[in-house]
This record gives sequence, C-alpha cells and structure tokens, in this order.
Amino acid sequence: MGRVGRVLTVLLLALVLPGARATAGTVTAPGAGRDTARWSGSWETAPSGTTAAVPGAAVRNVVHLSVGGTAVRVRLSNRLGTKPLRLGAVTVALRRATGPDAVPGTLRAVTFRGAATATVPAGRDTVSDRVPLAVPDAADLLVTVYTPEDDGRATYHATALQTGYLAPEGAGHADDESGSSYKTIVKSWYYVTGVDVLGDATGSVVAFGDSLTDGTGSTPDANHRWPDRLAARLLDRGLGVLNAGISGNRLLRDGTGPSALARLDADALDRAGARVLVVFEGINDIKGLPPANDPAAYADAYRTLVSRAHARGIRVVGVTLTPFFGYAAYTDGREEVRQRINTFIRTGGTFDAVADADAVVRDPTRPNRILAAYDPGDHLHFDDAGMAAVAETVRRALGGTGNRGPAGER
Repeated sequence: MGRVGRVLTVLLLALVLPGARATAGTVTAPGAGRDTARWSGSWETAPSGTTAAVPGAAVRNVVHLSVGGTAVRVRLSNRLGTKPLRLGAVTVALRRATGPDAVPGTLRAVTFRGAATATVPAGRDTVSDRVPLAVPDAADLLVTVYTPEDDGRATYHATALQTGYLAPEGAGHADDESGSSYKTIVKSWYYVTGVDVLGDATGSVVAFGDSLTDGTGSTPDANHRWPDRLAARLLDRGLGVLNAGISGNRLLRDGTGPSALARLDADALDRAGARVLVVFEGINDIKGLPPANDPAAYADAYRTLVSRAHARGIRVVGVTLTPFFGYAAYTDGREEVRQRINTFIRTGGTFDAVADADAVVRDPTRPNRILAAYDPGDHLHFDDAGMAAVAETVRRALGGTGNRGPAGER
C-alpha cells in the first residue's frame, strides 16, 4: 500500500472506530437500553466580530443543520463582547417554508441550567440545556434570541448568506410560532454560533477557513457553500459538517476575527463530535498587508494546527490554496508564495490527507487563474459550481466511511 493509501486508511479508521471519538459527550438515551446516543455538532458559524446591539429586540436566526437527532442544544456567544450579555429568552423551532414562521407544535423554550434566562460573561460562550426536539437531517432551524437590555456590542457572524429576521419589540415574541412580528430583515447571525444534536451521528467534520469556506460567491439563501455541499454528500454516513469559515480571516495574524491559531480550540477542536479538521486557510495572508511572504511561516503554522488537533484525537485534511490571478491584490511574487505553500501542503507530510482544490478549480491552460466556470467574477472566490467541485475534492480526501448503525455498535 502506498503512502496515500495508508493515509486514507488511517483517516478512515479515525472516523469510524469508537476509540477515535475525541470530543463528543455520551449519554444514555431514554429507552435505549445498552445503546447510546451522542452529542455531535450539526451546524456552526464562527464569531467574526461585533456589531451594534439591538436591545429590546428578538432576532430569529435561520440555521441549516447537517445531521438530525432527537434533541438539540444551542451554543451562544459573547466571546467578542466587553459587557455581560443577558439572554431574556431563547427558543428553537423547525422552520416552516422559507420565512420566519415556525412549524406548528415544534417551538421549544431553551433553558440554561434549568433557567429560562442567562447571563453570559464578556469573552465567554455558553451552551444550553438539552432541548427535546426531533430534527431531521438537513432541516432549517429557527434560533430566536431576545436581549432585553443594552449589553454593549453584539458578537455576530457578519456574512451569513442567509436571511434572518428581527422583531424590534421583542418582549414576548421569542415564543411566537408566527413570524408576523419579525418584519426587519438581517443578513448576519446574531449570538448563535452552534447547534449540537443528540442522536446516532458518527461525528462531525469541521471546515476551517476564510471567505472561500464562509461561502462568498455562492448563492445566498441556497446553502451552496462548499461545507453545505459536503454535508449533503456525507449524510448517509452519519457525519455532520460544521462551517468555521470567516470572511477575511488569516492563518498567521488577526484579521477579520482572531487568527486561525488563536481561534482553533473554540471554533474547531472544542466542538462536539469533532473528528476531522479540514484546513483551507492562508490566501488572505498572501494577499494582505503587511505581506506574509515566507513559506516557512505557513509551514510552521500548519504544523502547529495539526499537532494541536492530533493531541485531541482529531485528524487533519489540508486543502491547497487556490488561484487568484485577476484579483486586485494579485502579483507574480504572491503567486510564487502560493505555489511554494501548496508544495508543502502536498508533499510536506504534515497532513493526514490532502484535498487538492488548486488542481480542481484552476484553468489548466492558465494555472494561476480559476476556471471561468467556477469564477463568480472577482477571480478569487467560487460560484455554486466551484463550491460543489471543492466539496467533492474534500469528500474524496476523507475516504469512505460506514453507514449509520446503532450508536452502541460504533
């Protein structure tokens, strides 16, 4: 067996063997006998910054789950805030159709250590109690957050590419099944940073990167980011996919949001059920200011990411950096840096497997450019077809996994 085959075999074993599970909590499901149900991440977004708070309002965030389960719990963040955040009411519900309405009978109050309200200290996240709610695979979930007071800047994810809704007079409306009070449109996710599900999922894959992972260039409200497309491909294997992409994020230094090295634990390694980390980050360091043109610095950063993930039992897939000729920041010198970094990703032996996105999306006649069929027009990001191509490349790097079975058999 060659090296690539051995790498994929190791990755496959890490995905399917019970001993490889590093961060998932395990509980006994009611009536399950000897079988167990496990918490696993089903949806994520990473905090990218802060925005003006909306005191007195209720924000109805729309999130698209990957794997389903019999119960959910919600992760909320005040990580980038400077004052305590008071949560006056939080609810979850399955979304009805395409607006802010809940499916009748599915709305549930969210509690925190048994209480309907909670205060999240500045710089911290919180995770809710278990909420009994059966959610199918690929469901849209409404996560409504009512904040009664002015708690300072709100931690949010700026580029949701998903329409959300706001009720300016939010008191008493978090538990509305009707969306009639939610008349204001928002284009960001407020406070909510994750949804875990309790069920038979075999774990989750964390997509860790910048705007290419965040979804810039894909169709809004369509869930066509490459992690979404990957999630659809992995459903029959019981794997959730978490999107920890932040537009403008960098590998080596803070940019939009903390650097990849600074946010690795909170946005990836600490997530429930995380088994595989997919690293697709570095292009903003190459094209940004001040310039980062030493490939050795990237190599050191990748080694650090991998070492920290391996210490938690999490395998790592490296994704090659894709072309950007035609983008305003392009220079031949920066292209040379990109090529040298990609050589390290492909041949350096650091990653457990490699997804060669560069080879898939580049124009073979002009390899410093993205194929026109994948270019939304800015020569850096991917359109829906390009996102699908990247998703398939990552899926192949992950190798095959077994289908879902009784949780106690994994």
